[in-house]
Amino acid sequence: MNIPCRELTPQDRELIDYAKRIVDAHTDGEDGAHTMGAAVRGADGKIYGGINVYHFTGGPCAELVALGHARASGARELTTIVAVGNFDRGVFDPCGRDRQVLFDYHPGIRVILPTPEGLRSVRIKDLMPLAGGWTIEGGAQPSASTQPEESGGWRLDG
Repeated sequence: MNIPCRELTPQDRELIDYAKRIVDAHTDGEDGAHTMGAAVRGADGKIYGGINVYHFTGGPCAELVALGHARASGARELTTIVAVGNFDRGVFDPCGRDRQVLFDYHPGIRVILPTPEGLRSVRIKDLMPLAGGWTIEGGAQPSASTQPEESGGWRLDG
């Protein structure tokens, strides 16, 4: 599968630097629980940050905290998101849960992630080509690239 990627813009690099500053400033040390920082850009250009909240029972990833920060600040349209590891570990791609949340709430968002060609940005829709969406009104939906079979099952197009 060929996923369309885009070279990073100066604004993308600014977002990476912002996330790095967050995690560098708030990591708890070598064995610290805060290991990832994230930054998301609103359509108006404002940047919102987050850091993971680790707990042995699970906790929100840095990306989800950044999304919550943006929403609580009034941002509804988001354009780009990135997560960065502490101790100069670099940019990380979002986990499956984060991808699904991004896909459901911000289907047009671009995600900065490492690729074999270096850091690139990718539309979340391109990272999740067969994903089923979810909405408050309709709940879980089948993938947009599937159609119902007469037997009541689902088949992939093409």
